Amino acid sequence: MFASLKGRFLLAASLLFICPLVMAHDLVILNQEDIDNGYQHVDTHAVPFQLVDVPELNAQIPVKPMLNDPETGMTVDKLIYEAGFTNTWHTHNCAHGFYVLDGILNTHKGDFGPGEFIWFPEGELMFHGATEDNAVTALFITNKPFDIHYPQTEQKAE
Repeated sequence: MFASLKGRFLLAASLLFICPLVMAHDLVILNQEDIDNGYQHVDTHAVPFQLVDVPELNAQIPVKPMLNDPETGMTVDKLIYEAGFTNTWHTHNCAHGFYVLDGILNTHKGDFGPGEFIWFPEGELMFHGATEDNAVTALFITNKPFDIHYPQTEQKAE
């Protein structure tokens, strides 16, 4: 019994010492001067996902916009491809990349897991999405304004 009490005491004491160090995090608040100088901050835990319609696929993609640079058009978004979703063959006039946070990103160049980054050149015909069994969460980064073209849809329209 004494060992159990001693162990509990040591655990409680260590938590009292360690937790404030781990939890001590000053909230970041940018002032107007920071914002005027181009700083941006997004708490992705507080911002809700927006559903982006993809009518060509009859789908919606949950996205959290994080950065949209007005000078270059560069964007950074946090997105989720739900299990089984694939953004079918398409092209972009912008280069773009994915930094995988969770799950597996399935692409025409292979599968990429958490901590991996893949960059796609402008104009390449590609597909990417989640695996059949698991969603994928990733940071999506473009080098200039985002656009998307589905050759199969555009050929039907002609």
